Amino acid sequence: MTKKATPSGLFEIHIAVLLFGLAGLFGKFLSMPAWMIVFGRTGFAMLALGSVLLASRNRHWPKDPRSIAVFGLLGVILAIHWITFFHAIQVSSVAVGLLSFSTFPVFTALIEPWWFDERRRVIDMVTALLVFSGLAIMVYPVPAGGQVLKGALWGTVAGFTFAILSLLNRKWVRDYPPVTIAFMQNGFAALFLLPLALARGGSVSAGQMGLLVLLGVVCTALSHALFIRGLTFLRAQLASIIACLEPLYGIVFAYLLLDERPSLQTLAGGAVILVTTFLAMVHRVRV
Repeated sequence: MTKKATPSGLFEIHIAVLLFGLAGLFGKFLSMPAWMIVFGRTGFAMLALGSVLLASRNRHWPKDPRSIAVFGLLGVILAIHWITFFHAIQVSSVAVGLLSFSTFPVFTALIEPWWFDERRRVIDMVTALLVFSGLAIMVYPVPAGGQVLKGALWGTVAGFTFAILSLLNRKWVRDYPPVTIAFMQNGFAALFLLPLALARGGSVSAGQMGLLVLLGVVCTALSHALFIRGLTFLRAQLASIIACLEPLYGIVFAYLLLDERPSLQTLAGGAVILVTTFLAMVHRVRV
């Protein structure tokens, strides 16, 4: 039976995507390396998600060594994804980081048929060509060492690693509740970065710590919980289309809170990426 979208489900998905877009601004709010931001984000998200699981008395946990090892790998990929994402924003701008990260559906469409032995489609090839054309518009004719080019490259790596993570999660979401998966991945990501944090030592100011709590609890744990709950009221394909609004929310927040004004070139390339991705998502819903 086809799910019928409800106002509450649409509202929860939109709020979750808005929080996803807001998360990118913390790359500018926080004056610390990207890996430290991710360590704080995953650590506080793990604590928040763990509290939810304890309250719900969840008993469905991976127990065999192989499953735990796979979740460990997923946690490492998640850490790398977020590190490259925040680094892209730090070396360029929120707009460049978010728009170049938005290439992830293209990587998903290109890798998915190969991994799951599914039919390859011409439209996916055309979509990939158009999206990478949008990236070229964003960075051309920026010098090889330019900030926009660096941000676009790191953002594209973030998109690629997110696509890998999403495809790997496609299998595990059948076996474990999404909140359990999110808790395990954030926990292993924090554990992966713990040695770096211990080696660095030092302290973080109360203001910066408060921002990390906000990022981990509200923009990570709460946003994922809202997104997952929203999926019970509408189809995943529709949620994916709404998720295309993430860069737009982030750019608006960056303009209002950071006074970041993306160039016309960035907006033009970003428009090509977003419109292409949006149309590809709509096509997938219809076929």
